[in-house]
Amino acid sequence: MKARFLRHILNLWPPFSFAGVHVTDIADDYRHARVELRMRPWNRNYVGTHFGGSLFAMTDPFWMLLTMKAMGRDYYVWDKAGTIEFVKPGRGRVHAQFRLDEPTLDQLRRDAAGGEKVLRWFDTEVIDREGDVVARVRKQLYVRRKPTHRNHK
Repeated sequence: MKARFLRHILNLWPPFSFAGVHVTDIADDYRHARVELRMRPWNRNYVGTHFGGSLFAMTDPFWMLLTMKAMGRDYYVWDKAGTIEFVKPGRGRVHAQFRLDEPTLDQLRRDAAGGEKVLRWFDTEVIDREGDVVARVRKQLYVRRKPTHRNHK
């Protein structure tokens, strides 16, 4: 699937569109993505700041999607765990960026070469318009090379 088409699908996906999440960019090579959370009356919490669930949701699928697309069909890639640390109240438009580099992909391929499961943490900061950190999100991925037919005999 082309990155541009995936971006459009994600922007139409009800959990994102109703939460105010907007994917602004997914690189053609799936090495970078950028997402924004726009303040809406329905994604504010009781005190008028971004609902924490929306802050986490805006970051949720991207490490898995980028890694899955970059590594190809020979690997299983799943979200395993996630945490969020709220640093300051989020107001207005906030954004997060995801950058997947070749050394990380090479290391995942080496670690999974024998069919072992690999667990890897990825960190993302949610940033407001002033450049301040609103939240820090950690996502742990499960990566494993798919067995070949030779391995099944």
